[in-house]
Amino acid sequence: MRVLAIDPALRNTGYAVLERLGRETKALTWGVINNPAARRQSQCLVAIREELHRVIRDHQPHVCAVEGIIFVQSYKTAIIMGAARGAALLAAAEHDLEIYEYAPRRVKQAVVGKGAAQKQQVAFMIRALLGLTETPPPDAADAIAIGLTHFQTDDPLKNATGILTRV
Repeated sequence: MRVLAIDPALRNTGYAVLERLGRETKALTWGVINNPAARRQSQCLVAIREELHRVIRDHQPHVCAVEGIIFVQSYKTAIIMGAARGAALLAAAEHDLEIYEYAPRRVKQAVVGKGAAQKQQVAFMIRALLGLTETPPPDAADAIAIGLTHFQTDDPLKNATGILTRV
């Protein structure tokens, strides 16, 4: 099974495609869609959608896992984050991928062992768990962690904690 995992943000969307064969999990690709500050928001959304289309075409994932919305204190930040998330979800939906959502604390708990882990801790554990020769950038490491969380969930639709939803 292959999963496209996405950590959406307007300026730095992390993504990864992971494959699980039996008990072995491999990261086929990962990266960050960087949108410069000078780029208009609308163009950032197009860039997110187009790059994820390319990743999906190149790697043919079966499902998509995305980080759930986090609480933000600013409505403006929430709207921008929601727009970036929408662009990412649109790319997955246009390829008819089932989309699963994981709470940020659940992802950190699954990979690091504590829900309040820092980005550096997540990246370190990703490198160790997958035996990578390099540490992925923080946003890509977060996406990989989302994918690993998806694989750890035996039945994504029946998660007893109630923090996973099918979008």
